[in-house]
Amino acid sequence: MSKPILSRLKAETLMFVGLVAAIIAFSIEHAIVEAGQMASLIGAVVLIGVIVGVSMQVAHHAEVLAHKVGEPYGTMILTLSAVAVEVIILAIMMSNGASPTLVRDTIYSAVMLDINGLIGLAALLGGIKHGEQPYNDDSGKTYSVMILTAMSISMIVPEFVPVDRWHYYSVFTIGAMIMLYALFLRRQIGEHSYFFSYVYPRAEGEEEEEEVHGSVPVSIGWLIAGVVLIGAIAEVMSQLLNHGLEGTGAPVALAAIVVAAISAAPEILTALRSALANRMQAVINIALGASLSTVILTVPVMEAIALYTGQPFVMAMTPAQTTMVAVTLIAAAINLNDGETNAIEGMTHFVLFATFLMLSFIGL
Repeated sequence: MSKPILSRLKAETLMFVGLVAAIIAFSIEHAIVEAGQMASLIGAVVLIGVIVGVSMQVAHHAEVLAHKVGEPYGTMILTLSAVAVEVIILAIMMSNGASPTLVRDTIYSAVMLDINGLIGLAALLGGIKHGEQPYNDDSGKTYSVMILTAMSISMIVPEFVPVDRWHYYSVFTIGAMIMLYALFLRRQIGEHSYFFSYVYPRAEGEEEEEEVHGSVPVSIGWLIAGVVLIGAIAEVMSQLLNHGLEGTGAPVALAAIVVAAISAAPEILTALRSALANRMQAVINIALGASLSTVILTVPVMEAIALYTGQPFVMAMTPAQTTMVAVTLIAAAINLNDGETNAIEGMTHFVLFATFLMLSFIGL
C-alpha cells in the first residue's frame, strides 16, 4: 500500500475508532444494560465522546467541500451536515421511546447554543483580541427574521392548535418550512449571495490562507459514511442513556442539550477559530445558519415522521422557553444591526446562554 494511501487512511483515525466502537457497542449493549444504571451511563458518555469525534471528522470533510465551493455554499454544507447528524440522532431516540418534548427541547437548545453560546463566546473572545469585528450586517438581519418566523410558526403557534387537529397543522408546517427554505436557499445562492459574504482587507505581510487538500468525491464519501456511522452509534447510545438516566431525577431537557451539543461541537471549534482570526462573517454564517437550518429542516422531517407513525410530539414551547427565544432574538436584532461585533455584545449573549443552562438545570 502506497504512502499517500496510508497517510489518507491515518487521517481518518476517528472514523475507524467510531467503527470499532460501534461494533463493540452492538456486541455488548445488553451486557452493559444488565450491569446496572451506572454502567449504562458510563457507556453512554463514552459513546457520546465517540460520536463527537466522528462528527468532528464529518465537519472536516464538510470544511474541505466548503473551501472547494466557496461561500455561501461552504457554510451551507457545514450546517446541513450538522443538521443531518441531529435529525438522525433525534429520529433514533424518538423511536426508542424518548420524551415527547425531545424534539422541541433539542431545537430550542440548539438555538440557544448557536446564537447565545456560539456567537456570545466568539464575539467575546474575538472582541477582546481584535476590538470591533466587522461583518456584512445583511446576513444578520436576514437570518434573524427567518429564524423568528420559522420558530413562531413551528414552536409558538402550536400552543393554540387543538390536539385533535394536529395532523392538519403538521401538514401546513411542513409546507411552510419547505417554502420558506426553498426561497431562502434560492436567494442565498443567487442574487442575494452577497448578503452572506464579506471581503476582508489583507493586512501587510499577512500570508495567504493555507490551501486545503482533499478530493471532493472522497470527502463526500467520508461525509456520508460518517453520518451513517453516527446513526449506528446513536442507536446504542440512546438506549444506554435512557436506562442510565431512568429514575435519577436528571433534568428532562438534559438529553436534548446533549443532542444539540453533539451536532454543534464541530461548528463551535470552526467558529471560534474564525473569531480569533478576525473573520466574524464566518461566525455569523455558521451560528445563525445552523440555527435556521435546525428549525427549518428538522421540524418538517420530524413532523413527517410523526404523521407517518401517528404519534404526535409536543412542539409548543413553555413560557420560559418562549421568553428566552424572544429576548435572544431581540438582543440579536440589536447587536447584529450595525455590521460590527464587540466584547460587550458577546457578553450579553453569553450571559443569556448561562441563563438558559440555569433554567434547564432547574427544569424550566
